[in-house]
Amino acid sequence: MTRRIGAAVLALLGASALALTAAVPAASAATTSSWAAWPTFSGASGSYQGTMTLAGQPALTAALTSDSVGGGGVGVISGASTWLAASTPVGAKYGSSRDQPYLNLRPKANNAASPSTTTYSFATPTPPSGWTFVLGDIDADRVTVTAIGPDGSALTPDELGFNGGFNYCAPGLAGKPSCTGSATDVPTWDPATQVLRGNDAAADTAGAAGWFEPSAPISSLTFTFQQRLGAPVYQTWFASIARDVTGTVTDQTTGPLDGVGVRLIDRDSRVVASTTTAGGGAYTFAGYFATDGYTVQLVPPTGKIADGPARAAADLTDADAVADFTVRDIVPVAVSGTALDTDGVPIVGATVTIDGAGSVTTDTDGNYLFDTVPVGDHTVVITPPTGYAVQTAPASFTVPVGSETPITQQDFVLVANPSLGGVITSGGVGVAGVTVSVDGPNGVESAVTAADGSYRFPLLPAGSYEVSVVAPEGYVVSGAATRAEELAGADLDAVDFELARLGTVIGDVRTDTDAPVPAATVTVTTPGGPVALTTTAEGSYGLADLAPGSYEVTLTVPAGYSVPAGGATTATVVVGTDGAVQTVPTFVLVADEVAPVPPVPTATPSDPAVPSNPAVPSNAGRLPSTGADAMPWIVAAGALFVLGAAGVVTAAVLRRRRANRDELSGE
Repeated sequence: MTRRIGAAVLALLGASALALTAAVPAASAATTSSWAAWPTFSGASGSYQGTMTLAGQPALTAALTSDSVGGGGVGVISGASTWLAASTPVGAKYGSSRDQPYLNLRPKANNAASPSTTTYSFATPTPPSGWTFVLGDIDADRVTVTAIGPDGSALTPDELGFNGGFNYCAPGLAGKPSCTGSATDVPTWDPATQVLRGNDAAADTAGAAGWFEPSAPISSLTFTFQQRLGAPVYQTWFASIARDVTGTVTDQTTGPLDGVGVRLIDRDSRVVASTTTAGGGAYTFAGYFATDGYTVQLVPPTGKIADGPARAAADLTDADAVADFTVRDIVPVAVSGTALDTDGVPIVGATVTIDGAGSVTTDTDGNYLFDTVPVGDHTVVITPPTGYAVQTAPASFTVPVGSETPITQQDFVLVANPSLGGVITSGGVGVAGVTVSVDGPNGVESAVTAADGSYRFPLLPAGSYEVSVVAPEGYVVSGAATRAEELAGADLDAVDFELARLGTVIGDVRTDTDAPVPAATVTVTTPGGPVALTTTAEGSYGLADLAPGSYEVTLTVPAGYSVPAGGATTATVVVGTDGAVQTVPTFVLVADEVAPVPPVPTATPSDPAVPSNPAVPSNAGRLPSTGADAMPWIVAAGALFVLGAAGVVTAAVLRRRRANRDELSGE
C-alpha cells in the first residue's frame, strides 16, 4: 500500500464561487476540467468533519463526516508526490491531478471487524454527469460504495457508474509519480455487493485504483472502508468537466440587440447565473457542469416580446450549447400579470390562458404576458402547479375598441399546501444523508437530510402521515423510528428523530513482556448472543456496529498461558451514544515456564556406577525384566557385532585379491 503520504495541504484551493455574471461577450467555447478542493478538514480519531468543493459552476459543495481512525497519514494531501497522471484512464478525460489535493482515510480500527464510514452530503444534488470520484490504494482492503438520490432512493450499481480499475504506478505510464506498481494489480468491482476489492492475496502494493462516473443525481455518497490485512489507508479524489453556453439575441427589425437580459436555470429550477447581451447581441455562460437539464431564459426589454419561445434547453453533456433568440415589438393590446404565493415568492412554470385559448407560462419572476389580445371581454385563468391552490384571481377585463394601452396587473396569488419537516440529530449535531419517508394521501415519498440534518416535504395535502427514518451505516435510531402525524393547514416543522452512533469494542491480548498472543479467543456478549473473536497475529481483536450499552468481554486463556496475580479475564465496556471508539483494557497473560528435560546419564565399563540424580529413576540402565545391569551385555553385543562385521569385510577383500591374481595369471 502506498506509504508516500505527504503533509497536509498548507494552502487549499478556494471553493468555486457562484456569482451573477456581468455582461460578457461571446467567446470561443472551451471544455475545461478541474480537480476538487478540500477547504476544511478537522476533528480527531473516530470523528472527522470537513468540506469538499467540486470544481465547476454552479458551485457544488459536500459536507463530509468520517469515523476513520487517526494517524497513518489521515488528512488532506497536497498531491505533490502522489497523483493520477494524464496517461491513466481517468486522467485522459479529466487531466492530471498532480499538485491537486486528495483525502486519505483509514478504517475505524485496525482490524477487519471495524470498517469506517465516510459520508459526503451534497448541499444540492449532484449533476447526473460531468464528474467523477476515484478511490485509490485499494489493495489489502475493500470499499463498499453506496449513494442516495434526492428522492431518498438508493442508486443502482449501474447508476454508480464504475468505469474500471487501473494502477497509477504501473510501469510505462507517462508522467506517473515515482511509485512502482503492476499494470495487472487493479481492484475488482462486484455490482451485486457494490464492493471495490483489492488483489486476491490482500498484498500491500501501490497504485491500485478504481474510478466512477455516476449517471444519476446524488444527495449522499458513502464509502465503507474495511481492512483485510495490514494497516490500510485509502485515497479519494473528485473531479469535474465544465462547458459553456453561448448565444445571441436578435431584434426582428434592427438586428443584433445589446443589453438584453438572459438567465441560466439548472435542472432544479434555480437561476444559477444572469447576464446581458453585449458586443453584437452575444452572451456567454462559461464553465458549467457538463450535464443536461439547463434552461436558458430570455428576459425581453420593455416593449419587446420573444418572437418564438422565450426559453431554450441547453445540454452540456457532450459539447458546448448554443441558444439563440429573436425579439420583436409588442403589438397592442398586451395583457400581463404576475403569479406569486402568499409569501411573495414567484410561481414559476404555471400555465396561464385567456378564454381557454392560447397559453403562456410564468417565468422565473412569476410574470406572464399575452401579445395582441383582441377587442372584447376576456377572462384570464391560471392552472396552479401541483401543491398549490388559487387564493386570489383577477376579475374579467375588457379591451376597448381602438385602445393601444396595455392591460397590466392581472395578478394571481396562490396558496401552498403545508409542509412537513424536522431535523435528524446525533448527540445534538445534525446528521446528513439520512433517508426519511412519509406515507400519506399521495402514497410514499422520500427525502434525504441536508448537511445540517434537516429535511422537508413541501406542498403536502392535508391528512394523516406516518413519518419513518432509516438509520444510515454506523448509526441506530434512538427511540421510535416511526411517528404518526396529522397535517392540516399549518406547517409541521418539528418532526425530529434522534440517532446514536454505533460503537466498536477493540482491544489486545499480550504477555507481561508485551509480546502479542495470537489465536486467543475473546467473547463479546451482545443482545443477539455471544460473539467469539480470535486475536490476530498482532494480538488484537475488534467488534464493530454495537449499539449504545454495556458489553461484557471475556478472554478464554489459551494453553501455555496463565493469568498473573491481580490479572483479569473479563471486562465491561460501555458504548456511548456519541459512537466514540471504546477501548477495552488489554488482557495480560504470563507464558507458562516449560521445565527443561535433563540429560540421561550413562555408565562406562570402568565406572559402572550411575551418579545420583533425583530426576533419573533408580533402575535406569538396568534391564527391567531381570534387574541385571544392562551395560555389560550391551557392550559385549556391540563387540561381537563389530568383530563379525570385520570378518565379513576381510573375507570379501581376500576373495577379491585372489580373483585379481588369477586374472593376471591367465587362469
